[in-house]
Amino acid sequence: MQIRLAAPLQSDSVVDGFGVRTVIWTQGCSHNCPFCHNPETHDFEGGALIDLEEVFNDLDHLKGQDGITLSGGDPLFQIDPVLEIVKYAKKIGLNVWCYTGFTYEQVKELGKKNKKYLEFLKYIDVLVDGKFVNELKDLNLLFRGSSNQRLIDMPKTLKSKKIVLIPESDGIMEKYSKKEKLFI
Repeated sequence: MQIRLAAPLQSDSVVDGFGVRTVIWTQGCSHNCPFCHNPETHDFEGGALIDLEEVFNDLDHLKGQDGITLSGGDPLFQIDPVLEIVKYAKKIGLNVWCYTGFTYEQVKELGKKNKKYLEFLKYIDVLVDGKFVNELKDLNLLFRGSSNQRLIDMPKTLKSKKIVLIPESDGIMEKYSKKEKLFI
């Protein structure tokens, strides 16, 4: 199986979720949010097709990473390969964040037609949902660009069957970071 990526995996990100993360930049998005910060990722024929085994190999060789973040583009336009990636990431002990222009409610609707979307949510620690809306842009928000977007704690949301948001409070980073740290 292959995935279309916009760029090679980017390790050591501290702006795409809590902790030190590796970002997987997927290619393809039809949301076309005005003022999107990654418009080059919209073309479904752009980027490069990569074998999942290559992605898994890259994940196996990560050092000092707390987790992965799926971004793009919109990862949910490639549900089959991203589902395999999140399963693999969990298997090797990484936490998983996903940015999508779909809302959580829309993903659940997609899941009525294709159960893989619902299965995908079971492997996500934090879902950052919703399109970027320039009129709601706020540079003071935690890990998102506009105030309509939510940081959803997926394990708690699935357990309680209601949306549980990540609070923007002190100490929250410790929950999503490994206890041991890599110092250079």
